[in-house]
Amino acid sequence: MLRFLVLGVLAALSLVAVLAAAIGGWGWLLLAAFVVALLVLGVYDLVQRKHSILRNYPVVGHMRYLLESIRPEMQQYFIERNYDGRPFDRDTRSAIYQRAKGIKEEQPYGTERDLDEIGYEYLLHSTVPVDPAPEPPRVRIGGPDCTQPYDMALLNVSAMSFGSLSARAIEALNRGAAMGGFAHDTGEGAISPYHRNGGDLVWEIGSGYFGARTKDGGFDEQEFAAKAADDQVKMVSLKLSQGAKPGIGGVLPGAKVTQEIADTRGIPVGEKCVSPAYHQVFSTPRELVRFLARFRELAGGKPVGFKLCVGSRVDVLAICKAMVEEGITPDFIVVDGAEGGTGAAPLEYEDHVGMPLTEGLMTVHNALVGVGLRDRIRIGASGKVSSGVDVVKRILQGADYTNAARAMMQAVGCIQSQRCHTNHCPVGVATQDPKRMRALDVPSKSERVFNYQKAVVEQAAQVVASMGLSSFEELRPHMLRRRVDHQTILGYDEIFDHLSPGQLYTSPPPTWVRDWELADPDRFRP
Repeated sequence: MLRFLVLGVLAALSLVAVLAAAIGGWGWLLLAAFVVALLVLGVYDLVQRKHSILRNYPVVGHMRYLLESIRPEMQQYFIERNYDGRPFDRDTRSAIYQRAKGIKEEQPYGTERDLDEIGYEYLLHSTVPVDPAPEPPRVRIGGPDCTQPYDMALLNVSAMSFGSLSARAIEALNRGAAMGGFAHDTGEGAISPYHRNGGDLVWEIGSGYFGARTKDGGFDEQEFAAKAADDQVKMVSLKLSQGAKPGIGGVLPGAKVTQEIADTRGIPVGEKCVSPAYHQVFSTPRELVRFLARFRELAGGKPVGFKLCVGSRVDVLAICKAMVEEGITPDFIVVDGAEGGTGAAPLEYEDHVGMPLTEGLMTVHNALVGVGLRDRIRIGASGKVSSGVDVVKRILQGADYTNAARAMMQAVGCIQSQRCHTNHCPVGVATQDPKRMRALDVPSKSERVFNYQKAVVEQAAQVVASMGLSSFEELRPHMLRRRVDHQTILGYDEIFDHLSPGQLYTSPPPTWVRDWELADPDRFRP
């Protein structure tokens, strides 16, 4: 190998000498410098041990890494079709951008979707549609033990923390929420100064108890009560799990724990911050519902609930049994689907852990109906909600309202570059780099958040009116149809079991019997 390397270098230098003599002047110096640089690179490629491709194909092997680095952009802009992209296709992203800009995004020439594809869904429209309601409806959240109920919009900003999103993105989202009168979930990163722009807040508390945290990482009741009393905080939520990475906690590297983030979360500057996978305040379903009662007491009677990505139906039923036996119910439950994804996570968790939103939502809805508690508890749906039809589908499947995260990010300017976890977001949405976040203009992006939410809710109301319904409360499972094979289309009333009030205590369906028997209010089952 060494002999061939020496011979190659001598041959290259001889060629340079011949060309230099032919070119003359300064040109030969530039050519010589270029060839020498290539020779140095080639020698380095041959002796380095990290990349096998470069050892076998020195210099030219770098083309492989160059092309790989721009592959996502090439794929998105030149190869994929309008309906191919993941997680959000081009059609969906374009609709979000246009609605955020206040542009009417009508599409010509018919659908590009394959309507014969297995899994395709559609809503039943009416031969006699009605006019949409003049004002979008709101959902009253607050059970019998709540003294400060809150009227929730049909679409709200889902949980995204300051730290994962930039200061300017958080500020734009909150200002947009204030303009539109909808709620902004803080995420588990606590209430930052950038949440203080008039938007109604849902304060989310995760296993790290940020913003209400003792020095040893426990839950600080006094600090929580003081902050929950703020008029801007309309509801408080306990995060059990999230769709992007159910069952694991999070780590914020010490290098990212700036003074501002440390002050917001109540943690030391520059030290690694760990969110455990589990809570200290409860370990059984019964302890969970008892803590929720204490949570509501500390919050001054404001609506209290929890968020989870559903795993086992047995655990959901165990929580329901605990609610019935203790006589304690949350005011709301947010169901986060496994397709949710603003939190960076290992690929195994993103692709293979957690229940998708449709199944999770219908599990929670039917479990509450089956134990006779559905009328006391509102359900929020979170996970890839971006359009008016998404809102209608989720309400039809059992939700009362919806939350959106990535769609709201796109309204603020996200281009789905999928670099959220690298601190190199090209548009300043998911970064703490001051040079990158300065590109995000808060006033204009706030307006876009407002426009987007308003357009989606109006479109949802229009779809409901086209179905001949006067309100979202009239939506029923049979109105959503799914192609289950190439010959068969079924309604959601036929695909899923639908329980009647109290049925689990009287005559549970055969498909629910085993899980109902296994559900224990005094333990979560592995």
